[in-house]
Amino acid sequence: MKKSIYIYSPSGAVRDKAAFRRGLARLQTLGYEVEVDSAALASHLRFAGDDETRLAAIHRAAASGADVALISRGGYGLTRILSGIKYKKVAHAIENGMLFVGISDFTAFQSAVLAQTGALTWAGPALCEGFGVGGKPDLVDGHGHGEAKLPDDIMEACFGDLTSGQGEGAGWRQNRDGYPVAARHFRKATLWGGNLSVLTSLLGTPYFPDVKAGVLFLEDVAEHPYRIERMLTQLLHAGVLANQKAIVLGQFTEYSLVPHDRGYKLATVVSWLRQQIRVPVVTNLPYGHVATKVLLPVGAQVELILDGRDAMLFWSATS
Repeated sequence: MKKSIYIYSPSGAVRDKAAFRRGLARLQTLGYEVEVDSAALASHLRFAGDDETRLAAIHRAAASGADVALISRGGYGLTRILSGIKYKKVAHAIENGMLFVGISDFTAFQSAVLAQTGALTWAGPALCEGFGVGGKPDLVDGHGHGEAKLPDDIMEACFGDLTSGQGEGAGWRQNRDGYPVAARHFRKATLWGGNLSVLTSLLGTPYFPDVKAGVLFLEDVAEHPYRIERMLTQLLHAGVLANQKAIVLGQFTEYSLVPHDRGYKLATVVSWLRQQIRVPVVTNLPYGHVATKVLLPVGAQVELILDGRDAMLFWSATS
């Protein structure tokens, strides 16, 4: 039986309509039944419709009966409507098997759902950035050659594992600098986190999960390392980081260093963070604003195994 996917837009307006169409076509090619929310392409200021429109879209997604509710894109907009979400309806949909999947601004929704209900959502792709890549072939001497780019095969395989109920974990190699050598095994830890900027903006609100002894994963895009450090410092001073079993850093991309940095870079931030807390700081998780990314169950109980540079994260297929 085909799995069904409901596409909706709870954050920024879809500007790249071609990527939207490519994403729909790709999901159909992969064998999914796709339903598009009536307001998926709405636009109001920078948002995918006004606040009420986007709230209604979330609630229609929850009531759709689809196997997966997948956001069209991230951007910004969810934090301003968190108080209007009907969390019991969302949790009821999740209890009945619906998988809410998204990235970036979707961290606000995921954190709020976890804080308000304890229900599980999935950090993964969005329609446009994940399945809608492609377009014209590469140009060589002004002429098109080869085939249009396809979505990342690892991401699609992980998405397929999720929809078939087979995904149980992820493994990767950490960066070389300062990786833990001693083997460590952490059990029964709640996996949570997502986009660092969005998560930090929720601190001190009812939508920030009160997770202790968890595994906190973080990623971000277009944030200079000093800004990343500043946000980590806020979480540090709030006591969040030291209360976890491990901090797992994903991909931090699309920023530029400047001469004024004088050697200050992302590795500097990681080294600094490791000096502030006794909690292991794990690097290079394949998740973030990158093509190759795993899907992660936000709110699930996981095991984290560290052995040299090798890192492995496990969860139940029924999470």
